Amino acid sequence: MTLRTGLLAISPPHPRAARIALATNARRAFSPTSHSNSRYNPSDFTTQGYSTQAKATSAANSHITPRNLKDFLDRYVVGQDYAKTVIATAVYSQYLRQRLQQEQSEESHPVEDEWPGHNEALPKSQIEKSNVLMLGPTGTGKTLMTKTVARCLNVPYSVSDCTPFTQSGYIGEDAETCVARLLAAANYDVSAAEWGIIVLDEIDKIAGVKVAHGKDIGGEGVQQSLLKIIEGTTLQIQAKPERSNSNTRGSAGMSSNSSSWDRNNPPAPNPMSPSGKGEVFNIRTDNILFICTGAFVGLDKLILSRKAKGGMGFGAQVRSSAGDTGKHETILSDADVASFSKDMPIYIPVETEPTNRGHTGTNNYREEHYNILNYIEPADLQKYGMIPELVGRIPKTCAVSALNEEALVRVLTEPENSLIEQEKRLFLADGIQLHFTSASLREIAAKALKMGTGARGLKAVVERLLLSCKFETPGSSVKYILVTREAAQLKRAPLLFDKGQSQAFETTYKHEEDEWLEELQEKDSVESFSQWRAASAAGG
Repeated sequence: MTLRTGLLAISPPHPRAARIALATNARRAFSPTSHSNSRYNPSDFTTQGYSTQAKATSAANSHITPRNLKDFLDRYVVGQDYAKTVIATAVYSQYLRQRLQQEQSEESHPVEDEWPGHNEALPKSQIEKSNVLMLGPTGTGKTLMTKTVARCLNVPYSVSDCTPFTQSGYIGEDAETCVARLLAAANYDVSAAEWGIIVLDEIDKIAGVKVAHGKDIGGEGVQQSLLKIIEGTTLQIQAKPERSNSNTRGSAGMSSNSSSWDRNNPPAPNPMSPSGKGEVFNIRTDNILFICTGAFVGLDKLILSRKAKGGMGFGAQVRSSAGDTGKHETILSDADVASFSKDMPIYIPVETEPTNRGHTGTNNYREEHYNILNYIEPADLQKYGMIPELVGRIPKTCAVSALNEEALVRVLTEPENSLIEQEKRLFLADGIQLHFTSASLREIAAKALKMGTGARGLKAVVERLLLSCKFETPGSSVKYILVTREAAQLKRAPLLFDKGQSQAFETTYKHEEDEWLEELQEKDSVESFSQWRAASAAGG
C-alpha cells in the first residue's frame, strides 16, 4: 500500500532492505577506515613513544659499548685485562639501566589509564644493578680503573675509605658518609647522584672480628649499616654549611650524569636553608653502583686451605712452597695452575700470544689462572669476616694481580698520563728536554718492585732521582737531561747538556741504548742455550 501526502509518495520499507541498511551502518561505524564515526583514530597513536621489546633502545645504538670502555681503560691502566672487562661490563650495564628507565618513563599508553582497576603505583619491571668486588694488593690500579671509567661516562664518582667507618652512634664516620660525598661530587644534584658510582675502598678493613668484651662497632656493625645502603634505600643527607663553591668535586673531581647535569654548566646549588643550617636532600641509593675494593691480606691462605681439604690422599697434588720474598703470595706457580685450573669459576680463552711471564707459543693459561684470588667463593669471604648478607649483595668479583718488573716499566711509559710523560712536561715548561734510557727505566722499576707498594713506588723513586735536576736546572743554560743506568743506580747524577751540546747528547744516548740491546741479545742467547741443553738432557 502506498500513501500519498502532497507531492511525496512514501512506501513502507522492505524487510530485507532494512536489514541490509542496518548492517551497512554497523560496518561503517566499526570499520578501521571510517574516521568520522570511529571512537579511536589510528593517527592518535602515531605520536606516542611506544616501542615493542624487539626495538633497540637508544643506548644499544650508542657508541658506548663494553669493548669501547675497556679500550679506554687500556689507555690508562696496564694489564689487569679480566678486571677491566668486569668493570667495563658493570658500568655499561649501569649506563644501559639508566637509559632504559628514562625511555620507560617517557613512554605513554593512552589506553592503559582506562583499564578497570589500573593502578599507576604498581612498579614496572626493573633490572637490578650488579655491584662489584675487586680484590688485590695495593698499587695495582683498582682505584684508577674506577676513576677512569667514571670519567669516560662523565658520571658522579666518589671514593670513601671504610677504615674510619663505625656503627651509628659511635665516634667515627657513619656509613652514610659515602653517599654524602657522592652528592657533593654531583654538586648536590640529586637526580645525577642517584646514578653515580661509589667506591668503598679498604672494605676488607671492616671484616668482623671476635672481641672478648663489648661489641664489634667497626666490623660487623659497619657491614650491617652498609646493607640497606648498597641494596637500596632513601637517605636524608644534610649539606654542610661550610661547603665550597661549585668547583668542589669530591675525592676524584668527577662530574655528573651527562643526561641531567652538565659539568661545564652545573646547576646553581643552594645547600643553605633560611635558618642557616644545611639543606636536607632525600636521595635514593637503588641505582647507585657500588664498587668495593680491598687487598684482603691472608684471603689467599683461606682459599688454599679450602682447596687442600679436597686434595688429601696419595693422588693429591702437593702445592709448591711460596717464594722467598713473599710479596707475591697470590700468584701460583705453573705446577699449581695445572691442578687449580679445573676449578676456575670463569671461562678464560686459550692464549696463543707470548705473555709477560716469558711463555712462548700456545699458552693454555692466562694471567688470571695464576691469581689465587680468582678462585674465591662466597664461603671464603664469610670465613674472612664478611657477613653473608653483604656478600650476597655484591655478585661480581674480580682479582687484580701484583705488578712485576716488566709491568712496572710499562706503567712508566705506556699510559697517556704516564709518570715519565708528566715529568717531561714539567721540565719542558722550563725549555728543558728530559730523556730516560731503557736501562734506567728497568732500574727504576726494579727499585719500585722492592718497595712492595706496586705502581705507587715508581713516583717515590723518580722523585728522588730527579730532585737535584729540579733544583738546579730551571733558569740555567741546560737544554737536555739524560738519565742513564748509573744515574738510576744513584752512582752518579743525571747527565746535563747545554744548548750547543745536542750532538754529544744524541751520541751518549745512542751509546747507552746500544749497550742495553747487546746485553739483551746476550741474555736471550744464554737462555736459549740453557733451554736447548735441558731439552737435550731430557731426550737422552
